[in-house]
Amino acid sequence: MAPSPVPTETAALPAGGAMPLLGFGTWQITGQQATEAVAAALTAGYRHLDTATMYGNETEVGAALRDSGVARDEVFVTTKLPPERADRARETLEQSLSQLGIDALDLWLLHWPPDGSAVDVWRDMVALREEGLVRDVGVSNFDLGLLDEVTEATGTAPAVNQIRWSPLLYDAAVDRGHQERGIVLEGYSGLKGGTLDDPEITRIAGALSRTPAQVIVRWHLQHGFVAIPKSVDPGRIAANADVAGFTLSDEDMAALDALGKG
Repeated sequence: MAPSPVPTETAALPAGGAMPLLGFGTWQITGQQATEAVAAALTAGYRHLDTATMYGNETEVGAALRDSGVARDEVFVTTKLPPERADRARETLEQSLSQLGIDALDLWLLHWPPDGSAVDVWRDMVALREEGLVRDVGVSNFDLGLLDEVTEATGTAPAVNQIRWSPLLYDAAVDRGHQERGIVLEGYSGLKGGTLDDPEITRIAGALSRTPAQVIVRWHLQHGFVAIPKSVDPGRIAANADVAGFTLSDEDMAALDALGKG
């Protein structure tokens, strides 16, 4: 049986790239399990892979990509720089590229704010982008104030900010703040924190004959947020991507948004 069609929505990035709003997350997936999970994701139709230096699985992610038969230019690849390696940014990036088996990243994120100023490491990341080692650079776990700090100091805004995000964490001011700054909001851990058992989410899922996970992923996409659901089960990996065949109503979207306002 052919896999169900996956959503094709993308977010435009400053360098001209198109970031698929649906990605596959790989946090806490290592070793052979990581290779198998990424292979299953690519087979299911995912064309966006998210990893990080600290995940310790870049080699396995790269192996799955290499062996998938999917052309490199069809897959958007993200990894992340841990701030404690800020003084070895180039070395870390080159190591990531080597382990992933690719010539350049589509997106490189500063994984979380450093203890001191983020400006210096952000400036180094921008410089490496200008050398062509990565198409776009962004951050993770930054608040709006930190986004403004690095933008004002360097003249370059992060392309993306990856933060913990779900209907239960929805904040209209944070959403609007990213839109106003032209920064793509990417959510992680959307299927955690009680979302899959939330009564309103399960009610909407039941009414649509969908899973709570599918409703959550669809909510991200309709808002223009990037979602990176994670699983090691091939069936669940495929199901989480099977969200192109339905739409949440305006009423459902409003009900889901309201979960984060309490």
